[in-house]
Amino acid sequence: MPRAMTLTAAGLLIALALSACSDRLASENRAPGASGRQGEDGLIVGHRLMAAGENDLALRAYLRAAAEEGINIDTLSALGSANLALGRLGQAEQLLRRALEVDPQYVPALNNLGVVLMNRERPGEARVIFQQAFALDSGQSDSIRQNLRLAIAETEGKVYDDLEETPAFSLVRREKGQYVLLSQL
Repeated sequence: MPRAMTLTAAGLLIALALSACSDRLASENRAPGASGRQGEDGLIVGHRLMAAGENDLALRAYLRAAAEEGINIDTLSALGSANLALGRLGQAEQLLRRALEVDPQYVPALNNLGVVLMNRERPGEARVIFQQAFALDSGQSDSIRQNLRLAIAETEGKVYDDLEETPAFSLVRREKGQYVLLSQL
């Protein structure tokens, strides 16, 4: 009898050890952020990093959010704005246009696409995009109104005499999903 108990106890210890090893291996093979514990939302983390000027890290957080939540209007728009902040205008434009394919009336994506177009020196197209954003927003957003004014001024040739070069535009995040286009005017 004692011999049977020893074998059973040994078998139990082996089973527990194998179980612990398989749990460890499974956790090592999970995708980042998929550890089973709830981490902070990748979009929220990305927005905070963008506000702090950490655009590379924000892009990684947005990519994590896309992997966890799937590709949707929010992740596409966020990825587009991060690429814009990194100066990757072609990628930003593609992502924002994809976002607008999902929802053509998504005002933050329209505004950000307008910013991309202004930076790509296509103010006429940017003006049309800003006009759509302004109309959909019912003129409530000061940032969109300001962006539209800049695009109109650029397309109508109303450039200040004291400026010798084209003003540089920069994207500044104000609130969740709201960005402001600023210039050196």
